Amino acid sequence: MTQRTTADPPTGGGLPAPSPALLITMLGRRLSAEIEGDLIVHGLTLRHLSALGHLRRDPGRSYSELARRAGITVQSMQATLRQLEALGAVERRSPSGRGRTAELHLTDAGNRLLAAGQDTIAAADRRLLATLPDHDAATLAELLVRLFRSANVAAEA
Repeated sequence: MTQRTTADPPTGGGLPAPSPALLITMLGRRLSAEIEGDLIVHGLTLRHLSALGHLRRDPGRSYSELARRAGITVQSMQATLRQLEALGAVERRSPSGRGRTAELHLTDAGNRLLAAGQDTIAAADRRLLATLPDHDAATLAELLVRLFRSANVAAEA
């Protein structure tokens, strides 16, 4: 008899169909751990990668704007960006000081780290989707985007 671990989704044996929310949560945890492990060789975390991506798409943002977009506290974003500044990935183009808005930008090193992080995500995508036919992988991506967008709309309501 095969022993099922808590990390395996419940299937078969007369059990109800597994919950999509639970499966996505379980898969998300596995992927996060895998990607974090791969990013660490670049000195990055998913939070770092997110901040770098936001700054590339919209340079000059402040700590509070970036925190709002990432759904974290300003203090957490400040800590994340201090770490990225220490790596030479982010630079402040405004005078520092209490009450001043930081204008933050990626450096060349930040662009290289972001590219390395994006390569790491692409590799995780390839591993995740390797067993699916191309049309199923495309359908899964489309469905996940639709679910993500509808969840964002619901959260904003």
